[in-house]
Amino acid sequence: FGHEKGAFTGAHQRRIGRIEQARGGTFFLDEVGELKLDLQAKLLRVLETRRFERVGGAETIEADARWVAATNRDLRQMVEDGTFRRDLYHRLAVFPVHLPALRERPEDIIPIARALLDTIRAELAQPDLTLAPDAEAFIQRAPWPGNVRELKNALQRASILADDHIIRAEHLELAASLHDPTSLDLDDPTSGPLPPVTLAELEREAIIQALDDVEGHRKKAAERLGIGLRTLYDKLKRYNIT
Repeated sequence: FGHEKGAFTGAHQRRIGRIEQARGGTFFLDEVGELKLDLQAKLLRVLETRRFERVGGAETIEADARWVAATNRDLRQMVEDGTFRRDLYHRLAVFPVHLPALRERPEDIIPIARALLDTIRAELAQPDLTLAPDAEAFIQRAPWPGNVRELKNALQRASILADDHIIRAEHLELAASLHDPTSLDLDDPTSGPLPPVTLAELEREAIIQALDDVEGHRKKAAERLGIGLRTLYDKLKRYNIT
């Protein structure tokens, strides 16, 4: 909603809120099922009146935006449980779209993996990064209970482990075991998703794994990682790896 200068302690200047910033565009409410009941009431008021006020302000502002909401929760069940307002649910569910789990649309898995790899190439500055056929076969048969986020995390880890810029099934398997000793059980559809991690964390894990594989020989570890020895020393210092 934004706030006016002096609306509360620390409000040294006016702040334009997200709703106001979305004027003429689209306001995306991610994880709308996580909203507490008091915020649900405030959101409902905006949706019904198309107006709001900044905190501490008297001016009424038009909420001129298209609203899109997303959630991985069952909002209808939450309505029955009393944790989500029925009137807000009906305001939001004008045109509901159900997105099936990744395992329910296997024909989409490889195209999505390739699209994610395009993003990872740019993040790692590795334009030659590719998926080997056995890696695509691994991706195709994995259950991916964490859906696209889990798939992206696995690809990020495997990308760092791929010395020759070719991701193979062994890299995906090792990537899973680096973060979870139980690895990715392809026969267990209930196995949980790998939690999201940063690229820095993935890089640190890859360096430690490379050093373990060559019994601490730093030159061999650098070669295994595809980086220069001086770069490896810099990273050892940055990540406090002894």
